[in-house]
Amino acid sequence: MNPIVILGSGLAGYNVARELRKLDKETPLVILSADSGSFYSKPMLSSAFGSGKTAQSIAMNSAEQMATQINATIRPDTQVTAIDAAAHTVSIGEEKIAYGKLVLALGADQIRLPIGGDGADAVVTVNDLDDYAKFRAALKDQSTVALIGAGLIGSEFANDLTTGGHSVHVIDIAAWPLSRLLPPEGGALLQQKLAGIGVTWHLGTSVASIDREGSRLKVSLADGSAFDADLVLSAVGLRPRTALAQAAGIKTHRGIVVNKLHETSAPDVYALGDCVEIEGLVLPYVMPLMNSARALAATLAGKATPVSYPAMPVLVKTPACPTIVSPPATGAQGVWEISAKDDGLKALFKNGEGRLLGFALHGKATAERAALAQQLPPVLA
Repeated sequence: MNPIVILGSGLAGYNVARELRKLDKETPLVILSADSGSFYSKPMLSSAFGSGKTAQSIAMNSAEQMATQINATIRPDTQVTAIDAAAHTVSIGEEKIAYGKLVLALGADQIRLPIGGDGADAVVTVNDLDDYAKFRAALKDQSTVALIGAGLIGSEFANDLTTGGHSVHVIDIAAWPLSRLLPPEGGALLQQKLAGIGVTWHLGTSVASIDREGSRLKVSLADGSAFDADLVLSAVGLRPRTALAQAAGIKTHRGIVVNKLHETSAPDVYALGDCVEIEGLVLPYVMPLMNSARALAATLAGKATPVSYPAMPVLVKTPACPTIVSPPATGAQGVWEISAKDDGLKALFKNGEGRLLGFALHGKATAERAALAQQLPPVLA
């Protein structure tokens, strides 16, 4: 019997493997990991500096421990170079591994913006445990960090690095942080609260160039301002990893295209997590991934199970301004209703009939998360 082969050892790959083992303890399982294969929660990377966590303390289990737990063969530091969907094989250079079913849990890459200057190559991203270890090692006491991107990850890093004693400048072309998730009032509150702990904001502008000045970097912005930094961290968003699938003739669009069964356009090839586009949705969050892992595991075990996504509010890890958001679907028609109190802000997005389609909660208003989530339509029925 050819094994089920999973490409990727992030939350998507390991969770579908764990769920599969609850249903099928015997089918051979092989996990091919491009990195060390350690099991950890990637969302922790943007909130671990302030609490002093090292890469070693974030990792919960090694590849060897995971192999024992889920009865799998795990090959760390293994780069898959090709998929032959017709032959049901994956290639690692000259080596070929046959599969009965293949699961793509390839994740996503940090988007890198084109930036001028002789220091542009110094821009770093934190997209995995190795990146985190390198960035943490580069941080010195009271380092000044230029952070490109005021979205979810950028805002979390800004809070965390400032709490950890660093001076943080955040640059974003949007007029307020988390502009894709929050109404202006919520973004303004988040901006105010993070400014209160020391974050410096540069909004409505972009990085024009980064130049080396001795051991430091001069960050010049499109609005004509400039400041010096010790490190520049980019967190402007994620792009699903589609190249391997695309080269194999598997349909891709914004992500690897799958249906509700997580089937790709190739027979016996499935995909989940940050690399996929499911029914037109790209959802790089933990809750969709967990729902997908359970549904796909059942399908792999022989019971075809389409995934469904209920409303899945996102906790933004910014302790300076506790925030939970469940954004309305792209293109949804409606208006934000804002109610603010000294201890928080509640924003409800409602359509013309008064139906709740999304919300953003800050401060003590976050206590209403569960009640409001029950009123929301499912993300994917």
